[in-house]
Amino acid sequence: MKQFTVTGMTCASCQAHVEKAVAKVPGVSSVTVSLLTNSMAVDGTAGDSEIVKAVENAGYGAAPREETVQKESASAKLAAEEDALKDRETPKLVRRLVLSVGFLLVLMYITMGHNMWGWPVPFFLVHNHIGLAVIQMLLAIVVMIINRAFFTSGFKSLAHRAPNMDTLVALGSGVSFGWSLYILLKMTYLATTGTANADLMPIYHNELYFESAAMIPALITVGKTLESLSKGRTTDALKNLMKLAPRTAVVERNGEQVQVGIDEVQVGDIFVVKPGESIPVDGVIIEGTTAVDESALTGESIPVDKGVDDSVSAATINQSGFIRARAARIGEDTTFSQIIQMVSDAAATKAPIARVADKVSGIFVPAIILIAAAVLVIWMFAGGGLAYSLERAISVLVIACPCALGLATPVAIMVGNGMGAKNGVLFKTSEALENAGKVQIIALDKTGTITAGKPQVTDMIPAEGVTEEELLESAYALERKSEHPLARAVVEAAQAKKIAGQEVTDFEALAGHGLKGRLQGHLLYGGSEKFISGRTEIPEAIRAKARDLAGQGKTPLFFESDGKLTGIIAVADVIKDDSAQAVREMQNMGIEVVMLTGDNERTAKAIGSQAGVDRVIAGVLPEGKESVIRELQKRGRVAMVGDGINDAPALTRADTGIAIGAGTDVAIDSADIVLMNSKLTDVSAAIRLSRATLRNIHENLFWAFAYNVILIPMAAGLYPGIHMNPMWGAAAMSLSSFTVCMNALRLNLFKVHSPSHDRPMRHRALPETAGGAEERENAADKILGNNPDGEAAGAAAGPDDSYHKVVKDKEENKEDKNMTETIKVEGMMCGNCEKHVKNALEALDGVTSAEVSRTSGQAVLTLSKAVDEAVLKKAVEDAGYQFTGIA
Repeated sequence: MKQFTVTGMTCASCQAHVEKAVAKVPGVSSVTVSLLTNSMAVDGTAGDSEIVKAVENAGYGAAPREETVQKESASAKLAAEEDALKDRETPKLVRRLVLSVGFLLVLMYITMGHNMWGWPVPFFLVHNHIGLAVIQMLLAIVVMIINRAFFTSGFKSLAHRAPNMDTLVALGSGVSFGWSLYILLKMTYLATTGTANADLMPIYHNELYFESAAMIPALITVGKTLESLSKGRTTDALKNLMKLAPRTAVVERNGEQVQVGIDEVQVGDIFVVKPGESIPVDGVIIEGTTAVDESALTGESIPVDKGVDDSVSAATINQSGFIRARAARIGEDTTFSQIIQMVSDAAATKAPIARVADKVSGIFVPAIILIAAAVLVIWMFAGGGLAYSLERAISVLVIACPCALGLATPVAIMVGNGMGAKNGVLFKTSEALENAGKVQIIALDKTGTITAGKPQVTDMIPAEGVTEEELLESAYALERKSEHPLARAVVEAAQAKKIAGQEVTDFEALAGHGLKGRLQGHLLYGGSEKFISGRTEIPEAIRAKARDLAGQGKTPLFFESDGKLTGIIAVADVIKDDSAQAVREMQNMGIEVVMLTGDNERTAKAIGSQAGVDRVIAGVLPEGKESVIRELQKRGRVAMVGDGINDAPALTRADTGIAIGAGTDVAIDSADIVLMNSKLTDVSAAIRLSRATLRNIHENLFWAFAYNVILIPMAAGLYPGIHMNPMWGAAAMSLSSFTVCMNALRLNLFKVHSPSHDRPMRHRALPETAGGAEERENAADKILGNNPDGEAAGAAAGPDDSYHKVVKDKEENKEDKNMTETIKVEGMMCGNCEKHVKNALEALDGVTSAEVSRTSGQAVLTLSKAVDEAVLKKAVEDAGYQFTGIA
């Protein structure tokens, strides 16, 4: 996508005209113009020169962003972005405003101070109406010259048949000046023909509009200055982010520490960071411990402890210890650079709601000019006189404001994106920011989203005569040599309690069974209940406790020493601290929360119950999640929340994809929203911020439309008894855009993590029972792959069903097409074990699918043809488990 800087745009009509002009260029597939940042993004094969020429033919200026900046270093690109965001307009407007106000005060002293209140003037101007009029004309000319940009832009755009807001200002001020000049010449003519000075007084007081000619551009400049200041504040979040970007790094070269520019750091370089310094690039600590302030990335103010092998990110602050780290990602690949790029890209995109305002803005100014002309003619025919009719037409010209319409959406989007970035919620596009608040159903992945994503020790039940510490000591000694994920949980639990690791001898991992080793002469075993029960007596109370733990979705690990049971350690992937709170917050917003997982139904229901979700859909493989999302979409707008890797198809299919955890290319590529903190409560925060932003846009659009709808008829004189002077019209116009910008800035005060104002949406998802039994059958067909056209006919399972149950029912009814067979498998201890067995069996010729359960120790096979028992046995044993026969 090519980036351009566009100059000369002053209102939404300019923006719309530039977009239309560039869209007509052959080879341009899409174009987006931002009035807020004076930038243009063009997609397609058209050349830069053709695009620039189209913009210039439309009456504006354009220049491509330096190609060298796009191709060279990240710091050069960042400098270009910072340069593009610099507020160059406000200083110019302030100078214009100061000069305008100075001369305008002198003009107003004469027209109001002297004429209305009798303030003194030089003796030669007393009762010298022609002299006073000449001075007014000269002062008006000076103010108009100071603000000549309005006239240059306005008449130039009119000549290109693309009138903009400046055209309205130029016409209003110009007509006022032209009429006043005509009246001045009329006064001089009357004076030369001997008309008494008393006869000139009514003409002087009632028909001269030199003050309007000067006041209109001066007041519009007031509004433009305020608007420019407030627009500058809407990009503060992005500018503040850019200021945090590191410029240098201290790296080790030839045994010495040298300071180099950030672009000179290479992947693999060793860099050092002292306390208080900014971390220059993404890397991995190889020496030292510290606490890192990651608020620039996550919005979290509490420092994060870091040690050897922990990752650190660019632009975060090393607060305490000295560290050495190896550079892993540099330049544009760092997480910080990607955040800046996403916030910048989101500001350049256009939200769907902006299209309404764009359509209106494109025809707004020509329509106002026609209305003003019609008002002039109508009042002339109604007997209002030329002076009064002109006053009404001028008031219409100067009170109409297309800028408020054009700024209503982008300023709110910019502030909303900035608020998200400050709180670790990154919206990739404006459309993502708008659509997040419209979600009706949220599908949550289990592992790594609702749960922590790695097993942890949850319970320890020592046998009689054994303490918890003794149980953990012997288990730690045995498990520390195993590479199994469940063993890692035991090791971490022991290390957390600072238990010293003892060395076991004769260690052996018995595939499909458990572990064996000798510690200080004692023979230790660890594994499943069935494995240990073959070596020692397990009391019924312990067995009952094990069954209870399994029912909670936990995996009980049994341990024994010299033929005597030492106890049980239960391990599970526990839910995150904030998961239940996040689910409640989403439900309070009127959103249906669904947990979507490939885990078995028993474990899934246990986790779902702890989290409080509305519905659990279990036993769904990664490739099947996309199909489930497609079905859920038939009932409403769906957001998918996952880790952005194995959930990528579902994230892409959903109306809004939300990636928990940032830093991977897949997460950034597949999701619409990236949550830097990996906190589920940030999902509700993203929805809350989206709704607040959308509400702010609606308020802005209402103000912009209402302002024009109410005040244009007032300026035209359609309200009896109300007479609006063009100066008041100019003042109202100057404040309208400022009001829109200031309303958008209120979003900076919004508390994204506060649920106090959460309300359900007006439109909820369709009920789960929509479509009836036949449609649910078809949905199951689709997941099983039975539907030849690949499309399911209806909605998801009803309240008493789950996809898992519907699929199971369909499998039981397929015996006319497929055979089923159940085999017994021992040694499975976790979800990974189930997957290993499942993959091994489904790889066999004739096995259509395999439903594997470690809790029942069985695998239910769907067969398209008979498979020899010896083949099944070999597949299971090659996977590292024990085949014990056909059930």
